[in-house]
Amino acid sequence: MSSLLRASDLAHEDKVVWLEDPADLDYVRQALDKTPRRRGKPRYARDGRMVGFTELNETAEADPDSGLQKRRVFYLLPHDRDAVPDGPYKTGAPGEAVDPRTVEPGTVGKKTERSQRGLAVAPTIA
Repeated sequence: MSSLLRASDLAHEDKVVWLEDPADLDYVRQALDKTPRRRGKPRYARDGRMVGFTELNETAEADPDSGLQKRRVFYLLPHDRDAVPDGPYKTGAPGEAVDPRTVEPGTVGKKTERSQRGLAVAPTIA
């Protein structure tokens, strides 16, 4: 599913579960995936690794067409900054990347100076 999230997509989130300490990561990629369950670790079918996911409350309804739940997944790819500090994201970050310290249930994560490493928030010269 799309990595461009709206708060309405996340209305039924109850909990964020981290598989890795988010304090150790400058950014995580976030995406909305369809999964068969509201809770527990979802299957992961991307390159790289899942670093977290959300769990949904009991009022979350499944998609009427597929019968699946929409849940947020946080992940990193092999060429991301945590694995390749001098790689393509030495500065800047992928479009779907957010600072994991801004992630909360029901809230779209935010880009910060730390997640962007200054590219999106270039210093102004006075």
